[in-house]
Amino acid sequence: MQKRIAIKNHYREIQLTTRRALMAALIMFTLLFGLIIRLGYLQIVKHDMYTTLATNNWLDLVPIEPTRGLIYDRNGVILAENTPVFSLDIIPYEVPHMDSTLQGLRSIVNLSDDDILQFQKQLRQHRRFDEIPLKLKLSEEEVARFTENQYRFPGVLIKARLMRSYPYGESFSHVLGYVGRINMKELQEIDTANYSASHYIGKQGIEKYYEEDLHGSVGYEQVENDASGKPLRVLKEIKGKPGTNLYLTIDSRLQFLAEKALDGHRGAIVAIEPATGQVLAMVSQPGFDPNVFVTGISQPDYQALQSSPDRPLYDRALRGLYPFASTIKPFYALQGLETGVITEFTSIYDPGWFELPNYSRRFRDWRKGGHGTVDMEKAVMQSCDTFFYTLAYRMGIRRMDDILNAFGFGQLTGIDLDGEAAGVVASPEWKQKTQKQRWYPGDTINAGIGQGYMQTTPLQLAQAVATLANRGKRFMPYLLMGEQTPGKPYQVQQPIPLESVPVKDPENWEAVIYAMQEVVSNPQGTAYGYYGRGYTYTVAGKTGTAQVIAKRAGIEGIENQDNVPERFRDHHWFIAFAPTDHPKLALAIISENSNIAAKTARIIFDYYLGSQPDATGATQIQN
Repeated sequence: MQKRIAIKNHYREIQLTTRRALMAALIMFTLLFGLIIRLGYLQIVKHDMYTTLATNNWLDLVPIEPTRGLIYDRNGVILAENTPVFSLDIIPYEVPHMDSTLQGLRSIVNLSDDDILQFQKQLRQHRRFDEIPLKLKLSEEEVARFTENQYRFPGVLIKARLMRSYPYGESFSHVLGYVGRINMKELQEIDTANYSASHYIGKQGIEKYYEEDLHGSVGYEQVENDASGKPLRVLKEIKGKPGTNLYLTIDSRLQFLAEKALDGHRGAIVAIEPATGQVLAMVSQPGFDPNVFVTGISQPDYQALQSSPDRPLYDRALRGLYPFASTIKPFYALQGLETGVITEFTSIYDPGWFELPNYSRRFRDWRKGGHGTVDMEKAVMQSCDTFFYTLAYRMGIRRMDDILNAFGFGQLTGIDLDGEAAGVVASPEWKQKTQKQRWYPGDTINAGIGQGYMQTTPLQLAQAVATLANRGKRFMPYLLMGEQTPGKPYQVQQPIPLESVPVKDPENWEAVIYAMQEVVSNPQGTAYGYYGRGYTYTVAGKTGTAQVIAKRAGIEGIENQDNVPERFRDHHWFIAFAPTDHPKLALAIISENSNIAAKTARIIFDYYLGSQPDATGATQIQN
């Protein structure tokens, strides 16, 4: 039987084809519409982001280290400068084998283990394309040797840099401080963007305190990179801001003279201009060479400085804590007059000792046999301990502490340096808190001559002497006299007044100051042997002796210090200001284990007040 053939339905096929075509068109239109929306989103909404990403693929901002500000003394003598040097730098990206490269460089350049260690630390803190210094301050011979062999070391180059330099070495080491490599702790505290091109930061002294001003602001170079990110050329430079130049209140000639006057002895000198609070000289001896810290001091050398019995890293002027000794007596004399406990004419008989009622121990005077009948003037002039034992007993520790606090003892002076010690103004509360002991009447008596728990720094004492010279008017001591940013006018630092020392009777100032003049000018005064005659100015001063042997050897002081080992000899203070009517200079001097403080002051006053020698002498001393 023949098979039937189906007849085609053309109308149905046309409808099916049309529906399929419409569906395909709809899908294509939807996809095209989505593509248009996506392109619009990328081109309009995300334009800035993708433009930046594209730019970063071929452009990079390379930071430029700003020029560090210079430091001058008050007369324009440069104390900290930037010296051009050649450094050996490495770009890690271009070095195929770092270890072999470092070993090969050792045969050409004198590289120490510390140089390698410092480089490895810096390597972890910088990018692969950064130039990282391996060694600073290459010698001319090293530059020549490397230049001949540079083809062997891809990614290693010699670069000209500015390195911090301190032309006078030890002379201003504690005031200026130094700069050193940025460590990990500092890296977490600083603005990393501003220090992106810097490898050094202020570590101590003025360099640290005014780091933000001295450093300046980083600049940038816009660099074109290839596809791998390697720099090809500089397209644009964005200049940074150089650091501010600082002018200090320090008189370098006076500083040199003061150092020489100490004659190699350990000690400290602080000289202040009473009318402003400007610090004219601040000496701590011995010092150290800050230049060795710039290039990186070796661990053995640093340990030698730290372990030295002379403690060259210790800033005695700022941090040294010493007993007041007899320098405290003028302040107590003023308080005795102010509180009415004594008058100018109050006198006692000094048999050579003082004894508390119902107390078996005798507090002895420094002079055996005593000073006889003594009033306030004679007590200051001859430094009579018995008079001030008696005064302390009558005043009590509260009123004694009041006058010390009014002069700023036991507090930070506020000088523009970090690390200042506050000293100690002892009280019953202080002793209970720190010693876990009660206050005894004998503590008050010892405090009356500046012994016991009372401690001060040379800086604090110099500020207090300047306040005495000003008849109670106080200023914060400071070191920054002015500053100048390139392209801007010079800015002067104004004196910073503090709360004055209140007195009921201004004549009490004159009574105490006259007694201090007698210390120097009267043949019976304790400093007369260092002055006597030959000076053309008036000076008010006070000596003081801080015992060492009793503390270290556990025995009473020995009168003949020549029989005592040098390290166990007494420390000696001398505080003074001159001229007494219009003070120009106030001094606090401590000489450790030697008795040259008053002699040192005479040399300084003679120079500064124009008696002898002249100004050129100070310059010749340093040269």
